[in-house]
Amino acid sequence: MPIKIRAVAEGDRAEWEKLYQGYAEFYKTEQSADMRARVWEWLFDPGHEVEGLVAEDADGRLVGLAHYRAFARPLAAATGGFLDDLFVDPAARGSGAAAALIEAIKAEAGKRGWTVIRWITAEDNYRARGLYDRIAEKTRWVTYDIKL
Repeated sequence: MPIKIRAVAEGDRAEWEKLYQGYAEFYKTEQSADMRARVWEWLFDPGHEVEGLVAEDADGRLVGLAHYRAFARPLAAATGGFLDDLFVDPAARGSGAAAALIEAIKAEAGKRGWTVIRWITAEDNYRARGLYDRIAEKTRWVTYDIKL
């Protein structure tokens, strides 16, 4: 199935929302319509750091999404890219959509002079990790959160 990667567009909202809700459900994360609306607004706010891509199948249906942003790397005196969200509709898994989304972010990173693309995933996200292990290097870093 041919996959086209492009920037998220205003007309994508209903399909994007369905995908983003599926992403939240996959990670068993509470997500309200208001939260999705806020992220949607960020995607079209030129002053906000978050940007979005979508994967479209041959029929023009959205089958995946990715949200990413630049981040400062003070120790390296450089800028990197952080892949915040990556989700592919379960029916489209194996289509190459996830790899194509990451490849598009990698191409954009090259244009912007980023030195790394970084992301996190759940330890038990085995299917996705199979792809990640092929295209990226697993780091030795452990992640911590302080809930506020």
